[in-house]
Amino acid sequence: MLRVTPLPRALAAETVGTAGLLAAVVGSGIMAQRLTDDVGIQLLANAVASIAALGVLIAVIAPVSGAHFNPAVSLAQAVRRDLPWSRFPGYAMAQVLGGVLGVVVANLMYDLAPLHLSGKARTGVGQWIGEVVATAGLVLVVGFVSRGGRGDRAPWLVAAWILAAYWFTSSTSFANPAVTIARMFSDTFAGIAPADVLPFVIAQVTGAGIGLAGIQLLVPEPKGTP
Repeated sequence: MLRVTPLPRALAAETVGTAGLLAAVVGSGIMAQRLTDDVGIQLLANAVASIAALGVLIAVIAPVSGAHFNPAVSLAQAVRRDLPWSRFPGYAMAQVLGGVLGVVVANLMYDLAPLHLSGKARTGVGQWIGEVVATAGLVLVVGFVSRGGRGDRAPWLVAAWILAAYWFTSSTSFANPAVTIARMFSDTFAGIAPADVLPFVIAQVTGAGIGLAGIQLLVPEPKGTP
């Protein structure tokens, strides 16, 4: 399906899907902050809502564009030739645009300025390592479901990894350059300070490379693949 979907339709799907994901991530974070002062409960509410939305969005949009919603995933898919390189720049731009639109929607739902820079610091070697681990695992999972006709497992396997990584990584698993860029435009629970965006993205790209190596090592090509 991915290879024959007209590019404008695929880009629209990536934009809408990433917007929906960011609206869920940021919106649930704002709601959680308004309902409780317990940071643990805030993180739980944010994680559950975000992962539920992610699973649904993957299931609905995967037949159109592959439901990447993530430049790191699109880059890995292009390296593996599951996404034509000519589509990668458009996918990445659509994902970033969709992410920012989703943040705007979330901010407006809660009567906040459409775009306002976050002051929430997320920095340090520990958090960067967390992003490497979260992104490497995500790329590995995507590589697994992309081979051998396992695409129907993507909604729950990808969502399960991100839910776990929300809780076991020090960074709470952004694992996505588009998500990272977009989240700097909301000074709320899910925000990230602009100065901390680039190191997160570098860590995510590094993680994508490690994930690709993991696919080569751990995920065999289906029988009959030339």
